[in-house]
This record gives sequence, C-alpha cells and structure tokens, in this order.
Amino acid sequence: MLACQIVKYNEPHQIRRIPTPKPQDLGPHDLLLKVAVASLCHSDLEYLSGNLYNKLPVTASHEGTGVVIAKGSAVTKFQIGDRIMAGQTYGRCGDCDNCNGEESYRHYCPNKGSAMSVERNGAFQEYLVTDAREACRIPEGMSFLTAAPLACAGVTVWRGVLLADLNPGQWIGIVGSGGGLGHLGIQFAKAKGLKVLGIDARDDGIELSKEAGADFVLDARKGKDEVAREALRITGGKGVAATINVSDAKSAASTACAITRMHGTVIQVALPPEVSIPFSEYIFRDIRVRGSFICSPKEAEEMLQLVVKHDIKVQSNIFHGIHEIPKVVDMLSKGQYRGKGVIVIDEEGAGRVSKL
Repeated sequence: MLACQIVKYNEPHQIRRIPTPKPQDLGPHDLLLKVAVASLCHSDLEYLSGNLYNKLPVTASHEGTGVVIAKGSAVTKFQIGDRIMAGQTYGRCGDCDNCNGEESYRHYCPNKGSAMSVERNGAFQEYLVTDAREACRIPEGMSFLTAAPLACAGVTVWRGVLLADLNPGQWIGIVGSGGGLGHLGIQFAKAKGLKVLGIDARDDGIELSKEAGADFVLDARKGKDEVAREALRITGGKGVAATINVSDAKSAASTACAITRMHGTVIQVALPPEVSIPFSEYIFRDIRVRGSFICSPKEAEEMLQLVVKHDIKVQSNIFHGIHEIPKVVDMLSKGQYRGKGVIVIDEEGAGRVSKL
C-alpha cells in the first residue's frame, strides 16, 4: 500500500510502498480501517525533528478516520462498515491504576503499546490498524473531513476545557487561540457557556480567533505585561479563571500565567522542548500549572456529539492524495495556511457522510 513516512529526521517525508496489514494478523481488539481522511497536526513537526523520540521509518499522522473492513475476535462495539475516528493510544493493559481509575486518566496507562507515529504506523497510508477500545464511531451527519482533525487537535484541547472545570459565565483564556487547537478550543468553551479571552501573535490567528467566537482577542506581540494589563481590565481586575496554553512560543506559558487570576489554573497543552515560567508569575499568586494530554474515548465521544449539536466548524485546508503530504508539511512549517491541513486519502470513502 501507499504510505507517507518519516524516514530521516529533519528531512522531507517520503512516499513509499509498505506491506498492507492483513485481516488474519489482527489482534483480538484490533480494527482494520480503510483510511478515508487524515490530517496534519503541529506536533507532526516535532516527530519530524525527533523531539518526540519516534522510531524510524514510521508512517506519519495521528489524526485518522476510515471505514472498518475487518475486526479482531473480541471486538463487539463496532461492525464492518462503521465509520471510525481512530484513537492514538494502543494496547492499554486494563489492570493498572490509570486504566481502572478516573475516566480522564485511562490513556495514561504506563503499560500501553506505542502511539501512532511513534513506533506504530500512523494514518498517512491507505489502511490502518487501530485499537477498537480507543476508537470512536463518527456521528451521523458528520463528515470524515470534520472528524479527522478532531482525532488529535479536538481531543487535546477538549481535555483542556474539561480540566479547566469552569461554570457558565466564567472567563477562560486561550494562548495560541488562532491555531488548529485554539480555534476549536474557543468554540468548545463557548458551547459550554464560557467567556473566552483569546491571545495570538499573528494577524491571521487574531482574525481566526474572532471568527471562532472569542469575546476578546489580544495581540501577544504587545508583550506579556501589556497583555496582562488588558486581561485584567477585560475581566474586572481579576484575570481569567483558567487558561489553556496551546502555543509553543517561548513566552507563551509565562503569558498564560500572567493573565490568570490568583489561585487559578494554567493547563499546558503545547509541546515545546522546555516550558519556562518566571517564578513571579505563579508562586506569588498561587497559580497551578497542570500538564494535559489527549482525552479518553468516552470524553472524545462527548466531544463529537458537542460538535454536531453546536455545529462547531473546523478551519480546514483540504488536499487530495498521499502524494500531496510532503508539500502540506512544508506549508505548515512555514505557516502558509491557517487552521488544519486535511488530506483526503480515499476520495470515494471520504464522501460518505453517514455510516452504511
């Protein structure tokens, strides 16, 4: 089958022919998908650089959707023909404290297998093996084009909104609000009745933040101190109740703390090599900084239903065919499009809006 793989760090992705997964080789909890649509995540650039310790060669993309064409012997939740949003994690043990603990902890299982695009091939290929226990059925009426970016960008920023644990009417800040995660986070927060203060450092990011529905948008290029003063003014002198940082800019985490009220929470989602925060931004005001990964499959299903109910839009740039992917990666690295880069792998399959 055709695949787009990372073969060497810091070199362009390569289009290659690799073995097609065989139904007879599936594990008991596996699904075999014919990939319909996959999309590019900003963290794919980290995989390309080697910062996330992936084993090469490996097929890129951890945002995949497709149709079930075969399943393992233990799979009862899904049927042949179901439309699926693949999960990133694979092979949780089911026995550890995380697997048997809080819903939002389960994907932190220390005994799980490799994630997509790390040692296990990702979705930039024609057929994909995924774990049925981590997958979600795509709701009726939702296209593959909408679902694919939600497989990482959506589930990641959605967990940030959940961890903020705010009540309707409270203020939430989003640093990096005009990016692929940020513009979804704005819409998720608004759907939960929150007021949103967006912060971005690019003209198109500021514009997209406004289009996504942020109540106010501040320009990070004015500097942390000015942004913090404006945030205090907007929120009646208190600051936002919680902030999600989805920007890997060096000063982003510090800015996130600066706009957050005393005793508030900053949720660090972005993956810079280091997170740097001056002690004065969090110690003296008791700001709690919490790291966050993706959400659980149950939480992801809730997110998908929210997207349908509130008609949440993904800002997408649509490309067609696996051969286009190296170009899309280069465009992302140069900031040449806003929102998400979405690649149609199977033209016929991508047109199916509801399941068979």
